[in-house]
Amino acid sequence: MSRQRELADQLGVSTATVSRALNDKPGVSTETRRRVVAAAHEMEYRPNAAARALTTATTRTVVFAVHRHQFPLGIDPFYPGIMRGLEETLAAEHYGVMLLTLSDADVQAGPASLPVFQEGRVDALVAAGPDIPPQFILAAASSSLPVILVDNALRETAIPTVTSDDSGGCRAATCHLVDVHGHTSIALLRGTPGWVSSDERAAGYCEAMAAAGLEPRVVSVEGTTIETGAEALTDVLESWPGVTAVVAVNDAMAIGAIRQARELGRRVPEDLAVVGFDDISWAALSDPPLTTVRVPIVQIGRRAGRVLLDHFDEVVTVSSRTTLATELVVRTSCGCAPPPLEGVAFDGVRQGSDQP
Repeated sequence: MSRQRELADQLGVSTATVSRALNDKPGVSTETRRRVVAAAHEMEYRPNAAARALTTATTRTVVFAVHRHQFPLGIDPFYPGIMRGLEETLAAEHYGVMLLTLSDADVQAGPASLPVFQEGRVDALVAAGPDIPPQFILAAASSSLPVILVDNALRETAIPTVTSDDSGGCRAATCHLVDVHGHTSIALLRGTPGWVSSDERAAGYCEAMAAAGLEPRVVSVEGTTIETGAEALTDVLESWPGVTAVVAVNDAMAIGAIRQARELGRRVPEDLAVVGFDDISWAALSDPPLTTVRVPIVQIGRRAGRVLLDHFDEVVTVSSRTTLATELVVRTSCGCAPPPLEGVAFDGVRQGSDQP
């Protein structure tokens, strides 16, 4: 008998209800969702005495979990920056952070299969990224382990979440291309459908296009890498050869689009304006330097740490979701002129940072 069938029989509900509850899908009442998740926890953890000790033991260690393909640093040092902010905040209260990189098999098996949870070695879980699915998150949360999400959110279940203003940031980027540069044919290079950050960035793009009376042009691909950015741009230009600007849902895709545009004989920004999202360290070093939406990466980690410390201190929070503001960073890939070089004097005035 399958696990879902056994749970359904035990609770007197359908297997479809069990599936919806365990995967954070709509169509289930709050009470039924709670009963299903609790029963699933009992079934999964009952043989494990060490896991039960999590409710009483403390280790002053928090696990930072991210899918393996997001680490190591590579092109996109997004999650290492969040982890840094988390470490800074928790270290002040003498908590350590343990990195846990998850494989596809780990994600599918769930937290009960992982020694770090089986042995009760951590006090909380910070789950980073949209590719950690609801079932894994809910299984961890149902074990009495505090769980915080960063760069991800559940749509139906209240799990504390810290993220950025993805919708507003992508709306601002699209409006910049319309209002400042006059583009009327703008495409969105979107990542995996269903990922919360990609969905919200796509919503912001569509809102800006609708407000300008323009037709949205969206290409979705699996993953958000340099390679998928190149693939998405090829698809865009095959479907809409007249596109003059693209917004990518992250900087890696935008950098891939710039490289692919060059391969296809299109100059950036003269023939094709490109805007990214996140403002990773590589954005300013791309050729041309990438206009992008800055996400307060380190601050997300710091805020997640603060939410955890409040939980440990039993401080009641009003909202389960914290959204941090984003900022449009204008460079030259959108068609804007390059800023003055820092430290170079023009008309007797020193340009650039006022930092000593």
